[in-house]
Amino acid sequence: MSFPEPGAVWRPAATTERAVTSPTGSWTRFAAPGTEVGGGFGLFESWIPADSPGALPHLHTGFTESFYVLDGALRIMTGETWTEAGPGDLVHVPHRGVHAFRTGPDSDARFLILFVPGAPRERYFRGLAEFAARATPPSPEEVDAFALTCDQVNLRDHPGF
Repeated sequence: MSFPEPGAVWRPAATTERAVTSPTGSWTRFAAPGTEVGGGFGLFESWIPADSPGALPHLHTGFTESFYVLDGALRIMTGETWTEAGPGDLVHVPHRGVHAFRTGPDSDARFLILFVPGAPRERYFRGLAEFAARATPPSPEEVDAFALTCDQVNLRDHPGF
């Protein structure tokens, strides 16, 4: 009996793309973009400094999103409830689950984001990087319109934020 080649993917850390996604210096590294691992998942590493706004309330229709904290403390809202996740903590957000995240005043956060299936989220984070590099910040309407093209529905007026 013969078996197909497994098609393993190896991406040395030095070769992965990292996008600076906000004027505060937040960054996201594309550890395993869905397009490079067969679409079953996407895995990104992110870092945001203390007292950063992170991501406003939003939802996704085509994928789930999970957060695994490596260092620091990440405040994550699911529905209308805020939780502070520390190293080793996991927060899973199902399809259409409203969520947001940010840091508090005392701690940076470095965390993994797992997308299932592997939506092409690198396009979204590259867009944030382009917005962050502008001399004039984009309008909320421009950000929201762009987000919609990346399966992200921003909910600026969501309770609890």
